[in-house]
Amino acid sequence: MVRIDIRGPIIPNDYKDVYDYFQMESTAPIDIRKALEKASDIEPIDVYIDSGGGEIHSGSDIYTDLMNHQNVNIYVVGLAASAASVIAMAGHLEMSPTAMMMIHNVSTVTGGDYREMDKASRTLQAANKSMASAYVRKSGMSEAEALKMMDEETWITAQRAVELKLADGIMFEEEKQSLVAAYNSGMLSLKKIEETKAKINAKKEKTVMEQEKINLLKLRRL
Repeated sequence: MVRIDIRGPIIPNDYKDVYDYFQMESTAPIDIRKALEKASDIEPIDVYIDSGGGEIHSGSDIYTDLMNHQNVNIYVVGLAASAASVIAMAGHLEMSPTAMMMIHNVSTVTGGDYREMDKASRTLQAANKSMASAYVRKSGMSEAEALKMMDEETWITAQRAVELKLADGIMFEEEKQSLVAAYNSGMLSLKKIEETKAKINAKKEKTVMEQEKINLLKLRRL
């Protein structure tokens, strides 16, 4: 099993040395690629996410690398927002009960005349659809539903993510269910208890009766 941590901003490979210089937590596609190189095609990959997102193309790069692996388990332990929420769609996803996911529209900074602004708008709308495809593929929701949630900058709890089928489960719940199941499986049914008690009582009565017979025989011999 290979563990991968996705924490801090999602950044391009070229920015990694700058973030490292300032000792700032960050995740670049090269980090994920290096980790995946250590794993076989069928070896489980456990990915832990706590990131506010970042550059969408880097997020898409990481998403694609994880999707290319056969056995990926993803755990959102804090926040999976923006580009990080897209990455979270790349495998079997569980969220901590206290974690959140946030999805929103792609944004940019640009300048120029109205033609440049129109072009930027078209580019952003196309980028939104690209990002929405990850949510659609994971949950089965329509593109229109995904885009609406992005328009509204939607914050999603773990329970709501499961309801929307963006997440497959909530961390620790299965453990609790297993404990309950193990506990219950160790208990006899009420019917079985009553039947066994009846047998035990009958055996005790038989033993008492046999002992009384023995005592009577002893008295007769006297």
